Amino acid sequence: MPIIKDQQITENNWTFVADDAPLAGGNITVTLKRWLEEKAALKNHAGKVGIRIAPLDSTANLTQEDWSHISLVELEFPAFTDGRLFSAAQLLRSRDGYRGEIRAVGNFISDQVFY
Repeated sequence: MPIIKDQQITENNWTFVADDAPLAGGNITVTLKRWLEEKAALKNHAGKVGIRIAPLDSTANLTQEDWSHISLVELEFPAFTDGRLFSAAQLLRSRDGYRGEIRAVGNFISDQVFY
């Protein structure tokens, strides 16, 4: 499925892998819960690995070493009226020092994309 990145439509080369699904090849994202439970195996994954963060997830316990293995953070918006993940994005940059790509997934409206 195409995505909008850098104000252009481009192909998405990432696959989200649910907690109960086997790990796929290529670039994958997993839930924060799965990262915390399986990070030893995920650090050895052949492709890039990202995490998907839900509104109630906290990244406060992730270390700089964790962040060095995470190439993408997906913020999962359950409803366009739920703005908690905009604060999470700010914390990723300011508190966690994350400099990689951050994506919004789920239910948001186009006017919110640049936040």
